[in-house]
Amino acid sequence: MPQMSPLSWWMLFIYFLILLLTFSVMNYYIFFYPPQKSETSEIKIKSMNWKW
Repeated sequence: MPQMSPLSWWMLFIYFLILLLTFSVMNYYIFFYPPQKSETSEIKIKSMNWKW
């Protein structure tokens, strides 16, 4: 079985790295997350009232 030269290993590494980055970016941008409702994101001030 012939051995691969170091340059071929480097090109193979670059190829898979580009594939990984491409799929990661696609996975990030393909989903649309709806914005949260304002009711859940509000901070309730009454519950933060400290009684010392």
